[in-house]
Amino acid sequence: MRKHVVSILGGNSQVSDFALEQAHALGKAIIDEGWLLCTGGRAGIMEAASKGARASELWTGHQILGVLPDDIHDAGNEYLDIVLPSGLGLTRNALVVRFSDVCVALSGGAGTLSEIALAWQFERPVAVMSNSGGWSEKLADVALDHRKGPINGFTKPNQVIEWIKQELAVE
Repeated sequence: MRKHVVSILGGNSQVSDFALEQAHALGKAIIDEGWLLCTGGRAGIMEAASKGARASELWTGHQILGVLPDDIHDAGNEYLDIVLPSGLGLTRNALVVRFSDVCVALSGGAGTLSEIALAWQFERPVAVMSNSGGWSEKLADVALDHRKGPINGFTKPNQVIEWIKQELAVE
């Protein structure tokens, strides 16, 4: 049976402690639910989510993927299980989104904005933590264009997990 992949999107700098705590909680919950975690593999939100995933009692050492922008294997955060050094620069954002079944964004600057837009265009379900700052906060309950309704905004990690279950049709 194929495991679902949830990508956490978010900034690597100028991120609040609150947003990092949310990312940590989401990373842990993703592994607790039996899903795989994918991030851009760097610091900030990506590292906090990966560290949270490792805190799960169900972590096996093969569930946390990091798609790096450069081709240096050791450039990822220390909590990754599988490092994918793409060498694609910011273009790797497309891979982070394409590898996923569902995307969740926290905080973030221009890179996160591009990932949210890519998720929208690749028709991946995308939600944002509406109290995490950055573009995630700005895009909560906003439709990017005519293709579908607004981006779901949530304030608590458990709300996001319930939304993911609905999107994946998981009971």
